[in-house]
Amino acid sequence: MTQNRQIKLSAFLVGTGMHVASWRHPNAQPDASIDLAYYKKLAQLAERGKFDFAFLADSLAINEESQVNILNRYEPITLITALAGATSRIGLVATVSTSYSEPYNLARQFLSADHISNGRVGWNIVTTRDLSNNTALNFSRTEHYNHSLRYERAKEFLEVVKGLWDSWEDDAFIRDKESGEFFDRTKLHRINHEGEFFSVQGPLNIARSRQGYPVFVQAGNSESGQNFAAGVTEVAFSIKYNIEEAKEYYRSFKKKVADVGRSPNDVYVLQGISPVIGATQEEAEQKFAYLESLIIEEKGLAFLADYFKDVDFTGVTLDSKASDLGLGNLSETKSDYKKHQQAIAREGITLREVYSILTGSFTDPDLVGTPEKIASTLERWFTERAADGFMLMAPLLPDVLEDFVNSVVPLLQERGLFRTEYEGDTLREHFNLPKPINRFTQERHQVNT
Repeated sequence: MTQNRQIKLSAFLVGTGMHVASWRHPNAQPDASIDLAYYKKLAQLAERGKFDFAFLADSLAINEESQVNILNRYEPITLITALAGATSRIGLVATVSTSYSEPYNLARQFLSADHISNGRVGWNIVTTRDLSNNTALNFSRTEHYNHSLRYERAKEFLEVVKGLWDSWEDDAFIRDKESGEFFDRTKLHRINHEGEFFSVQGPLNIARSRQGYPVFVQAGNSESGQNFAAGVTEVAFSIKYNIEEAKEYYRSFKKKVADVGRSPNDVYVLQGISPVIGATQEEAEQKFAYLESLIIEEKGLAFLADYFKDVDFTGVTLDSKASDLGLGNLSETKSDYKKHQQAIAREGITLREVYSILTGSFTDPDLVGTPEKIASTLERWFTERAADGFMLMAPLLPDVLEDFVNSVVPLLQERGLFRTEYEGDTLREHFNLPKPINRFTQERHQVNT
């Protein structure tokens, strides 16, 4: 990070938005998740707002109860490759699982996308959470990898991928028509990896990109996830519902980074935000209330009853208090419950809000209001070291992204907190991250010195 610290911004692009009922909004395009022209407009809008990157999530299994935005959608590497041709500066981050991929294929796909985008790609590394084994059953497995094994596998997976990305030294391709030498054979390398989980010879059949490697993004919230991220990630993504909790996460995670010998200044923490913006406070609250009113009572209660299997939901409504059912005091083992337990235990919170929290569409009251209120909230979180930037998880797309770009970004720029123009062309340049040195080039220099 530079001394002139500025907010980093990313845009989570998912169909009609993060709110579970966003697709029912009059302004929403119900088939948005499978409309490439729509996604191109979203990416171009975020680029107009000078966002660092657009973010694409993924899931490898669905069922009849899945949120509508993930029931029918593009594979993310395919999508970011298409978006690369519709944009020129904004980064493009795709989610791919280490538990259900092979290192060689992934290395080739990401590096291809990075070349096509001229160095603007990032990899959101996930190990996949699969409580019901639905994903495992889609990949010829009877059960999912256990939690600790997933991260051990991911560590080796990442090392193999980085090794493959270094197959070609940066100056390997001579392309000398006179001599007939197309490449320098001493600068092409096999990795000959033999590990616990993978056996990969190499080399990869595509050279390093302009930025060397795609940028590493990770969102582990468990202890294992954070420990893994501390060693590898360059952009960490988290969701906290108050500034004190966010500051504690920020301090704790940065310490984990330092403990493994990395500079905390080289790792950026982005907090997820879901603002609702209005010209007045009243207008913003009305917008949010309308979105909440679109939640179908029966579906919300059915989801909660399935999630909290030991709780009796008979006779309650979505406006009943969570505390009346003791939802904030359970010994639930699900990792996402533990992540959100503090928010679920808030005084006066309703079942409707619990449903929004667990489905990823909860909006904090501090983020419902005027552009000035939103900008001031972000400024406080940033200056008090609760975050290095934010992941805009718009409840409704494209409306909230448009509101944010048109009204909040200019305020952050006026306050000197956010760029007015892109400083570079690659995603690494956006984050002031160095180009990784090719390991074989480095070894060669060490031998020669």
